[in-house]
Amino acid sequence: MSTIIDQNTDTPLSMEKIITICGPTGIGKTGFAIALAKACNAEIIGADSMQIYKYMDIGTAKPDAAELAQAPHHLVDFLDPSQDFDAGQYAQMAAQKIIDITQKGRVPIIAGGTGLYIRALLYGLFRSCPVCEKTLAQLTRAAQEKGSAYLHHQLHACDPAAAQKIHPHDSFRIIRALEVFQTTGTPISQMQKEHNFISPRYQSLTIGLFMDRKILYERIDFRVDAMIQQGLLAEVAGLVEKGYSLDLKSMQSIGYRHMGWFLKKELDFDRAVFLLKRDTRRYAKRQFTWFRKEPGIIWLKPSQITRAKILVKDFLT
Repeated sequence: MSTIIDQNTDTPLSMEKIITICGPTGIGKTGFAIALAKACNAEIIGADSMQIYKYMDIGTAKPDAAELAQAPHHLVDFLDPSQDFDAGQYAQMAAQKIIDITQKGRVPIIAGGTGLYIRALLYGLFRSCPVCEKTLAQLTRAAQEKGSAYLHHQLHACDPAAAQKIHPHDSFRIIRALEVFQTTGTPISQMQKEHNFISPRYQSLTIGLFMDRKILYERIDFRVDAMIQQGLLAEVAGLVEKGYSLDLKSMQSIGYRHMGWFLKKELDFDRAVFLLKRDTRRYAKRQFTWFRKEPGIIWLKPSQITRAKILVKDFLT
C-alpha cells in the first residue's frame, strides 16, 4: 500500500481505497450507497452534518431501520443535539472508521451531502490550529458595533486578495478571514492557495449524483410533504420538551428552524412549510455549486447503479 505525507502534520498517511458518494439533498444518496455496499462488501460512513444528531430523524432523512439493516452505517445518530461538531472532528473520526473497516477486509463508502466534511476527509483542512473563540467574539462584537465595512477595511489592509473576493457586507466571511490572520499570522488567501495543491489523503472513487433540476425540486417538495406527514412538527416539539432550545445550532438547521418558527407563533404552518420547501431547494442548489467545483468527481444519475458497480469493481481490482 502506498503512502503520502500529510502536509499539515508531516506524518505518513496510508492511501486506502475508498468510495465516495456525494450530491444534493433528496437525490437518493442513501439508497445508492446501500446498493453499492451490498455489491462490494462495504460499510457506509455518513457525511451529513445533521444525521449525526440523536433524536433528529425525520427532518434529517436519516436512514431508517430497514436501510440500516441492509448495510452497516457509521457516524450516524451518535451525537447529542446540544453538542457542536465541525469538519475537523468529522475528518478525524471518519479516518479512524476507514482504518477499522479496511482492517476487517471491507470497503469504506463515504456517503453524504456535506461538502466540507467530504473535503476535510479527502484533503484535510487548510488550517492546523483550532478556531480562537475569543477572537471570533471580539470580531463579531466589532461588526455589530461598527459595521462589516469597518472590518472589511481591516481585512483589505492585512489580506487584500481575500478582501477583493469578499463583499463588504459579507460579515461572516470577513470575520472568518480576519480570525485566521489574527490567530495564525497568515492570510487566509495564502492558506487557500497553498491548500489547492495538497495531495489527496485517500485513493477515492468519487461519484456525484445528478438529475434534472426541475425533477429534483419536485422530489424535494414531495419529500417535505412526506416529512410533515411522518410527524416533523411533533419531532421538533418533542426536542423542545426534552429541553433542547430552538436557538441551538442543530435546531437552526433546515426543517427544524421552520417548525420552530411555527411553534414560536412567528409564522403560520402553511407559510413555514412553504419556506421549508424553498430553503431546501436553495440548499440543493448550493450543494450542486459546491460539488461542481470539487476535482475528480464522476457524475452519474441515480438510476445508473449498474454503471457505478462496474466502476467500483474496476477501481477495487
